[in-house]
Amino acid sequence: LRQAFGRPGFPLLFVATTTSMFGDSVMLLVFSMWVKALTGSNAQAGLTFFWMVLPSLVAPLLGAPIDRTRRKPLLVWGNVASAVMLLPLLLVRDAGDVWIIWVVAVLYGFSFIVLPAGLNGLLKEMLPEELLVDANASMQTVKEGFRLIGPLIGAGLFALTDGWAVVAVDAASFLVAAALIAAIRLAEVKPEHEPQHWLAEMTAGVRHLIHDEVLRPVMIAFGATLLTLGFSEASIYAILDAFDKPVEFAGVVVTVQGVGAVIGGLTCSRLIKRFGEPVSFALGLGLMAASFLVVVVAQSIPLMLAGVVVLGYALPLMFVAYTTLVQIRTPQAIMGRVSTALEVVLGTPQAISIAVGSLLVSVLSFRTIFAIMAATTALAALYLVSRSPRRLLAEASPPDASSD
Repeated sequence: LRQAFGRPGFPLLFVATTTSMFGDSVMLLVFSMWVKALTGSNAQAGLTFFWMVLPSLVAPLLGAPIDRTRRKPLLVWGNVASAVMLLPLLLVRDAGDVWIIWVVAVLYGFSFIVLPAGLNGLLKEMLPEELLVDANASMQTVKEGFRLIGPLIGAGLFALTDGWAVVAVDAASFLVAAALIAAIRLAEVKPEHEPQHWLAEMTAGVRHLIHDEVLRPVMIAFGATLLTLGFSEASIYAILDAFDKPVEFAGVVVTVQGVGAVIGGLTCSRLIKRFGEPVSFALGLGLMAASFLVVVVAQSIPLMLAGVVVLGYALPLMFVAYTTLVQIRTPQAIMGRVSTALEVVLGTPQAISIAVGSLLVSVLSFRTIFAIMAATTALAALYLVSRSPRRLLAEASPPDASSD
């Protein structure tokens, strides 16, 4: 970890990225909380997350332009645009303005596509491959650590100010991130662009994911998990209703998840270095399935929260393993297209699951919904470990063949 922070520019990038992460942690839960408070509907609150992931369906259209742009300017102006997009939320007053929240949620979704793609490219530009897992783990640890305070701050500011202070904090975090990244001294060469047929250029990221024998099975397992993971977005409010807790208690749930996530973030780099990215990801899936089962059988708030802690531990393990695997096995020239292709491959099942979950929460108990999630996640883990040991245990070294 010290080696990563000793690289020129990385400390500034770390502070910039984690600053915007803090703004996200304060705002993201408030989106659905705001809709729930205005409409009283669990389904509409859960649907808010659907609008946030909807832009992933058109993500490949952004991949080629991202690959033609230097990463640093992309992140600077992307953060500035992200701050501006939040301003319409200041106009929200009553249930008739819910559409404004949903429009901003869509714009937030575009931000979630462009900024991570730029960050992946910039990290690959700044750091050698052996330091990527430490860099990713440090950022993920801070991100998940913000779950300890961000949601509570967001819920408190929302209750006190009806949302405008939350908007101000999030917008300021994006502007600070933009200023810090602009201060990084980096001689970044403008990416070279080789003329190709538009279809070949647009599908380069997808083709890389499909043909890479290490990325493909992990991607399939991840996508299968996301087919039901989105059920939890609407179900969290059904759980609170079942235990007779107010909507603001969602902030406590997410904060408890952050406890497990901090522990996971602090330990995941060692696990990944020891077992490799694919095995570590499979382990995360198994822990996630177990956490869902705990929620299914829980008859009290403390037991339910225990399952949430396990879920929190699993998430950074999975995301750091997967992010590092993608960064290592993807050539810089197509990093943007691979990152945006992943948004479609993974975002599409997530969008479907959120939409379906918003409907299921009206007809099924949260226990049944979480039982479905546990079964799907367990099957995904079994699929991944059923792959030949040679593939599963393969070192995540860059593929020999060059990509388009």
